[in-house]
Amino acid sequence: MSRRPFAAVLAANAISIAGSSVTLIAVPWFVLQTTGSAGRAGVVAFCATLPVVIAALVGGPVIDRLGRRRVSAASDLVCAASVGAIPLLHYAGVLEFWMLCALMAVGGLVHTPGLTSRGVLLPNLAEHAGTPLTRAASLYDAVSRGARMIGAALAGVLIAAFGAESALLLDAATFAVSALLVAAFLRGVPAAEPQPAAGKISFAGYRAELAEGWAFLTRARLLMGITVMVMMTNGLDQGWSAVLLPVHGREALGGATAVGLLVSVFGGFALLGALLYGVWGERFPRRAVFTVAFLLCGAPRYAAAAFTDTPLPLAVTMALSGLGAGMLNPILTTVVYERIPEELRSRVSGVTTAGCELTMPLGGLAAGLLVDGFGATPALLLFGGTYLLVTLSPLVFPAWRTMERVAESGSTEVSRTEPALPGSAHAAPAPRPSAN
Repeated sequence: MSRRPFAAVLAANAISIAGSSVTLIAVPWFVLQTTGSAGRAGVVAFCATLPVVIAALVGGPVIDRLGRRRVSAASDLVCAASVGAIPLLHYAGVLEFWMLCALMAVGGLVHTPGLTSRGVLLPNLAEHAGTPLTRAASLYDAVSRGARMIGAALAGVLIAAFGAESALLLDAATFAVSALLVAAFLRGVPAAEPQPAAGKISFAGYRAELAEGWAFLTRARLLMGITVMVMMTNGLDQGWSAVLLPVHGREALGGATAVGLLVSVFGGFALLGALLYGVWGERFPRRAVFTVAFLLCGAPRYAAAAFTDTPLPLAVTMALSGLGAGMLNPILTTVVYERIPEELRSRVSGVTTAGCELTMPLGGLAAGLLVDGFGATPALLLFGGTYLLVTLSPLVFPAWRTMERVAESGSTEVSRTEPALPGSAHAAPAPRPSAN
């Protein structure tokens, strides 16, 4: 047994996610500063997230054939180049708006396969390290959330002191370091290398494997319910992080430092929530904890932003929302890992990730258009009300009751091995609010 590969993946994720948190704040701020348009910020968010859906859909078969280590390292290197090019072109005085959109699209296209590659390795690395899966999943999520907290606080300080361009250069460097860690420390791990059973690449093979992943998902009603719910909330969260919070911070909260601190507060309490669930969570019913946690992490922050012009009330709300958000991924990780066979892991993860991210391009675009057309407050209330309705679904649909059990072998919703989970934007392949 060795814990080095698991520790390397945790470190790579932490460094990369901290940098991505900087970009999460720096790119919208850069667009608002250079164009003054919330609509254009929404267009950039659309361009950044539309390729994510495509990459998630076709990425599973590619990951199995090329190897999870290679895909993760290559993904981070391309992201480093695309993010780093934005400030360099701006300093040279040649950056056009279409170039910014194109560079963000390139980053979006390759980022998700890299995250998926690391995420689907979690069960194997946990076993290799002699760590129980539930504890490993909680640690994986806690480290990611801690990195987001640090990255968000750093973003606010960097933007205020040196400008958004310097923050983007830092993110490029973090991607490069993440690639180096994965390439060096996952070498020789069998699950990280190309899978012999994957076969040759062909369109027919892609279609068959994606169809197999889709068929498994449609038979597993709980997994389908998770995918649809997270698809809706990820779209709403994309509007929050890419447009609504930056606009509110610029108009009412005093600047990028306040936005960075708010996101950091959210991330810090999300880390606390993940750690608390890792220690005591399994003592309570999963569905009850999940429902309460999602209700806390969603609608309240939109309402608080709509009705306050000072940071303190929103900071308190963001703290409670983060506490709830931190409990979501450990629950979903465990539930989903119980239900997908290892041989379907990458392809089912690709389908579920694509589903979870399907509305993200529209979320940022819709938020930008709503702010330009009607103002920030109506947009916040509309997004928050929709979020509230969506997060009530575990109380309404019967499939969610099966969160409390693992079916017998042979059921369409269970496997003896552990799988990858559907995911979102700004973090691992786990289903999560993308503002986390």
